[in-house]
Amino acid sequence: MEFVQAPAPLPQATPSIPGLDTSAGTFSTLPPSPLLLLLTSPPDNPLLNATWRNRTYPGGGSDAWGFHATVAGVLIPLIYMAVCVVGLVGNTLVIYIVLHYLRAESVTNIYILNLAIADELFMLGLPFLAVQNTLLSWPFGSLMCRVVMTVDAINQFTSIFCLTVMSTDRYLAVVQPIRASWWRRPRVAKAVNATVWAVSFVVVLPVVAFADVLEDDGNCSIVWPEPAEVWKASFIIYTCTVGFFGPLLVICLCYLLIVVKVRSAGKRARATSSRRRKSERKITRMVVVVVAVFVLCWLPFYLLNIINLLVLLPGEFRGLYYFVVVLSYANSCANPILYGFLSDNFKRGFRKALCRASRRVDNHERGEASERYYRILRTNTDEMLSSTVVVQNNRISIIFLFHFIKENQHVMIQ
Repeated sequence: MEFVQAPAPLPQATPSIPGLDTSAGTFSTLPPSPLLLLLTSPPDNPLLNATWRNRTYPGGGSDAWGFHATVAGVLIPLIYMAVCVVGLVGNTLVIYIVLHYLRAESVTNIYILNLAIADELFMLGLPFLAVQNTLLSWPFGSLMCRVVMTVDAINQFTSIFCLTVMSTDRYLAVVQPIRASWWRRPRVAKAVNATVWAVSFVVVLPVVAFADVLEDDGNCSIVWPEPAEVWKASFIIYTCTVGFFGPLLVICLCYLLIVVKVRSAGKRARATSSRRRKSERKITRMVVVVVAVFVLCWLPFYLLNIINLLVLLPGEFRGLYYFVVVLSYANSCANPILYGFLSDNFKRGFRKALCRASRRVDNHERGEASERYYRILRTNTDEMLSSTVVVQNNRISIIFLFHFIKENQHVMIQ
């Protein structure tokens, strides 16, 4: 759910768009994204009202607004669905590899499995977002509005918290391997995962309490109590801190300490300097990729929300809003690559999965070929047996006739 307040159009064309009623303290969302960032839609947001598609504005602005409506209703849903498919396939593959080809009781694999589950559930909210963009309203009812917003918000925070937990676990494994041996156990890892889900649910309690469908325009939204502006601003700051800047600080600190540890260990171990340098480069590369992708996907989105609290963004930023929403979802598509396929164990598991699937196809094809071969062979064998029986029967008849003639020669002579 996006915070970003939609940009304002021309003042000459400000219809009474449903979605914001400051007197009642109700704010609609555009759209009710599975992100727990609620886009507050002002009354002049053209994307919320289908009548804006055919409106004529001074200066010939109808084409511009029609273009924005087309992008919001057609192109953006297609992008959302593409991201959804990629994310579901990638995270499903990670889950399959962990359960079938890796040690499921490994602490790292337990965290990766939890992250993949959270990202997979997070992707399931995108079809609802695509439908909302296409229909410009919420067609699934009040209960589904609350359920979808709550579940998707929980998975959003669970995904981010999982990244933080994995970074902390990596810090413990590298910097404090002996002292952290008790904490890095499968039972503790499972308890940490359960705690992550519980904390995520507590974080999104405002969504559970205030999510609903507005009666006037049918949009799925958060209906804040009075004073609504104070509630909205507080919620934005609260979720930005808990859902991004806090985890980012922990992640950066963990990886910074890891780099310091690896470098100091490399200086002390000259005999294995080449191995240390290789390990250092590998860990540093992973650190850069993890932190850079995490920041790349989420920082623009949260910054746009914070900036919008201070300054009302102009209409030209509407496209930027959709871009940062897609970018934030793309993080869940990148996680299987970052925490899966960049790992040697996952690479081997991925190859095994592909080889097994390939063997199944080959075995199926060989089975069909063998079945055709045996069917032909059985047919030919039956024909040969039939011919043999005929030959044998003819031979028996000839032999029987020969013996009959031999035994009855005296009768025939007489």
